[in-house]
Amino acid sequence: MSADPKKSLLELAQDCISRSPVIILGSGASASYGIPGMPQLKAHLQKVACPGTGKPGEETKWREFQTKLSTTDLETALDEVRLPDLLTALVVESTWDYLAPFDHQVFERAIVNHDLFPLTKLYLHLFNSTRNDIHVVTPNYDRIAEYAADAGNLAHYTGFNYGHIRARVVNGKPRIHVGNSAVRTVNVWKVHGSFDWFRDSDGIVVGLPVSRVRPANVLPVIVTPGIEKYRLTHDEPFHSIKSEADKALQNADSYLCIGYGFNDTHLQTTLVERCRGKDFPLVLLTKQISATAKAFLNSGKCGKYLAIEESSCGCRVYSRDFPGGEDIAGDSIWQLGEFLKLVIS
Repeated sequence: MSADPKKSLLELAQDCISRSPVIILGSGASASYGIPGMPQLKAHLQKVACPGTGKPGEETKWREFQTKLSTTDLETALDEVRLPDLLTALVVESTWDYLAPFDHQVFERAIVNHDLFPLTKLYLHLFNSTRNDIHVVTPNYDRIAEYAADAGNLAHYTGFNYGHIRARVVNGKPRIHVGNSAVRTVNVWKVHGSFDWFRDSDGIVVGLPVSRVRPANVLPVIVTPGIEKYRLTHDEPFHSIKSEADKALQNADSYLCIGYGFNDTHLQTTLVERCRGKDFPLVLLTKQISATAKAFLNSGKCGKYLAIEESSCGCRVYSRDFPGGEDIAGDSIWQLGEFLKLVIS
């Protein structure tokens, strides 16, 4: 690559996109649509009252958890304070009740504005080929990846059948056809669950329509941070979804990471294995590169990378040629919309 940072950026970015990358969405991809992150969720949980129907000692355990939250992050608090089942369910339900309405607001915006999502433009560009599938891997609960597919008149698949009460697919993958042709589909592998997944009293997981209010008599199927995350992801539907995500990551020719902090051990192993190849491009777009991401990129385990974050003059670019970063004045290329204007317009 050239020693000019902007030329290097363009060359590596176009290489990544030309290979039809697996798209990895982190919490930063949701933040731009007003969906709160872990710090805001932590603050919300600190204000949630313990239910009065619990067993003796549960209120004390809840106060211990909230006290721990005041001095550390949510994942550490959930690791260090082992909550009983009732309180674990309270964390899950409170998380859904707080965050899901923000997702619904995005849905309402998408109804009237089909140009809301730069992801839609990316999907349509990647489908400007003979391929029939795009893979998105995300630990996010929100449905931005799905809304972006809808906005482009594309099908999306998350491991469930189509319809209002969607059963989990256990054998094969349903495919919509128009005439004799399979519809191009965005596969969204949500390794920590989704706001529209719920478990009924028989333990059966179903997908339900978009809602601002949590449906009665079912429990949200989302994995919150903490030690329970590692236990629950061995259960269904997480086990099957993780298997599909791993398959997509292992078979990829490049990765495009958007707002991803490289803090999820469920995805890290496969990412590291694939990125060791010298000709395997990884592009990261984010407002601020996390310390974990910088450590990974600087470790030498990523043979060909481009990381772009916000800077006071526009953006700062990191690569193997510029490990300490170089500022590029002008547009905010760390944002997906601006990045696509440069790369595919």
